[in-house]
Amino acid sequence: MGERILMKGNEAIGEAAIRAGCRYFFGYPITPQNEIPEYLSRRLPEVGGVFLQAESEVAAINMVYGAAGAGARVMTSSSSPGISLKQEGLSYLAGAELPCVVVNIIRGGPGLGGIQPAQSDYFQATRGGGHGDYRTPVFGPASIQEMVELVMEAFEVADRYRNPVMVVGDGILGQMMEPVVLPDPKPLDSLPAKPWATTGNQGRPPNVINSLFLDANLCSRHNEHLQEKYREICRREVRYELVDPEGAEIYFVAYGTTSRVVRSVMNRAREEGIITGLIRPITLWPFPQEPFERVVERAKAFLCVEMSAGQMVEDVRLAVNGRRPVHFYGRTGGVVPSPAEIADALRKVLEGRDPGA
Repeated sequence: MGERILMKGNEAIGEAAIRAGCRYFFGYPITPQNEIPEYLSRRLPEVGGVFLQAESEVAAINMVYGAAGAGARVMTSSSSPGISLKQEGLSYLAGAELPCVVVNIIRGGPGLGGIQPAQSDYFQATRGGGHGDYRTPVFGPASIQEMVELVMEAFEVADRYRNPVMVVGDGILGQMMEPVVLPDPKPLDSLPAKPWATTGNQGRPPNVINSLFLDANLCSRHNEHLQEKYREICRREVRYELVDPEGAEIYFVAYGTTSRVVRSVMNRAREEGIITGLIRPITLWPFPQEPFERVVERAKAFLCVEMSAGQMVEDVRLAVNGRRPVHFYGRTGGVVPSPAEIADALRKVLEGRDPGA
């Protein structure tokens, strides 16, 4: 591990990608993620890599397809409307089983919205976003250090399953600065072999990368193969944090920046004699079921807090499965819920009232 340094979140993402062995980046500017391509435009040439600002988000994701097909570790990044434009390409990447990492530094929406932080792309990220029956693993870091670690992990997961992987953060995580310890760079010769890549016919049968199956039965078999892969991801790749103090009856559910605001509310509530717990999904897909099973019998209620109109709360309700009340409090359009607002929502839950009313 290297020295502890102060870094902006977006720049830390870029450095983490390089240390993970990424040598190709294709993207297009949009706030609040612009420091990622800006940083990589300087750093990638220093390590023998390629940075290319594409003519559009659509072009960028298709360049990612080409580099991934040739076996490269490749990344793109954008913010909400830009990710929307990449969705067709993401479906092609998933269908062709090509690994890559896609970073979304989320801004308020819908439409052009604003440049302030939000979590309103949860549905887009966790439900595939594009066409067809495909899924992408999604990491939701809550700090710059965790962002570094999960970007590096995202490349490993992408290669392990030959699948696109998303890392989502909000504009706060992208723009804020925190101390981080950067892991040592991965030697390029230690990266996984990719015998399926289109690297030229060198005494072996030619490799074909494709997502087109005109025969319905062949397409069905390919989809069955993909679904089994997604089931394996659900079995092996779930990550979460459970804060479960003795005596907790109300459990917050939050991820990313919102979980940090919730922690301050939990600390203040404890000073008032109110003990609360926290389930923090780190993988947004696969969504963690286990922590809910561990606490649901002694929980009185769950309070899901998001910077959205209520998206992750649907997964929380599925996990709880009607066994306990699930409440929601959220702010939209780039407004970050304040500790006072969340504390008020908690008091309403404790009193049996709707926190959103």
